[in-house]
This record gives sequence, structure tokens and C-alpha cells, in this order.
Amino acid sequence: MSKKLGLHIGGRRFDVDVEDKFADFLEQQMSKDFNIDGNNDLKTLLQAYVRKNHELYIQNLKVEKILKKMEK
Repeated sequence: MSKKLGLHIGGRRFDVDVEDKFADFLEQQMSKDFNIDGNNDLKTLLQAYVRKNHELYIQNLKVEKILKKMEK
């Protein structure tokens, strides 16, 4: 099954279909980054993109650190 999530950006509505298990997680994350009930401008979208990539960068650093420890 899939669930449809929607978001307004620049006055346009965008809908995505995602798996049910992922939908709850994504919905929580989107509510942290965006105005779910209203419009979001492009700056908000860019800020969310940069923030999520920074989180991924930090996560990758942690994984690399763990892998190095395991190699010893």
C-alpha cells in the first residue's frame, strides 16, 4: 500500500506517493521542515535540503568512525 503526501511550494501543490511504513516517518520530518498547512517558498525548500544533507554528512562521519574502529 502507499500513502499520498502533499506540500505547497511556490503556490503549487506537489503530491508524492510513498510506502505506508515510510509515510509516517516522512510526514513527521516534513512537518519539522515545512508549513504543512500553507505555502512554502523556494528558500524554505532550499534550507530544508541543506539541513537534511548536513544531517546525512554527520551521519556518514559517524559511520566511517565506527567502521574504522571495527577494522582495528
